[in-house]
Amino acid sequence: MMIQFSKYHGLGNDFILIDNRHSTEPLITPEQAVKMCDRHFGIGADGVIFALPGQEGTDYTMRIFNSDGSEPEMCGNGIRCLARFLADLEGTSELGKTYRIHTLAGVITPKLAESDQITVDMGTPILTPALIPTTLGAGNEKVVNEPLEVEENTWLVTCVSMGNPHCVTFVDDVEAIALEQIGPKFEHHGAFPQRTNTEFVQVVRPDYLKMRVWERGAGITLACGTGACATVVAGVLAEKSAAVCTVELPGGPLQINWNQVENRIYMTGPAEKVFTGQYFLR
Repeated sequence: MMIQFSKYHGLGNDFILIDNRHSTEPLITPEQAVKMCDRHFGIGADGVIFALPGQEGTDYTMRIFNSDGSEPEMCGNGIRCLARFLADLEGTSELGKTYRIHTLAGVITPKLAESDQITVDMGTPILTPALIPTTLGAGNEKVVNEPLEVEENTWLVTCVSMGNPHCVTFVDDVEAIALEQIGPKFEHHGAFPQRTNTEFVQVVRPDYLKMRVWERGAGITLACGTGACATVVAGVLAEKSAAVCTVELPGGPLQINWNQVENRIYMTGPAEKVFTGQYFLR
């Protein structure tokens, strides 16, 4: 079976996009997605994103399989790539064009902006421990600067869900973190029953943060949109950052605005098409 695909990336966080609008179920299995994402024997990507028909009044539905075959609720860089993919499929470059996308994290609304940027209304951060989910904290109290033992060290962590779980910890030098070693320990820690994404963050100044991320199901990636949003929320809660920030990731910067009056988070960043092709399933 041959699959038509397009490859997009958001700040180096790269995805295989599949036009799945004629079917309500993904055209490939999680196991096939793993093979497609392999960077030596496949196309190479952090995940596969499917553009499916809308539901419950939305324009389209987004499903994602990570490079390990797991399915996350949402992906910030991925939904920007999906918006650009949909605009390319529709043949539109209309500034202000907005899509209402059904995801497992709820309805997300990306909008085409200037200079190939896309602004996404990422919704409301979830701070209740049981809903993140995490066993840290007590009752409905926010998990802010909570001690967590990992690798015989104590880390102060702040937990946020952007529809998917995030554990944010602030460090003096983000480049000094051995991400490939410590990242899996956080992801699979018993405090996170559905595993977690983990952000290591250095405060350059209150409105400028440097972040590296270990993504649940994908490992080290060059960028994470939901992680950047969670980082700014955590920075405000921990009194380390402003609510409007540039978050510098290895792949480039994202602009994050936590509008606290509306209690909604807006993310702005690029999404670029790399190539198209055909993949033979085997």
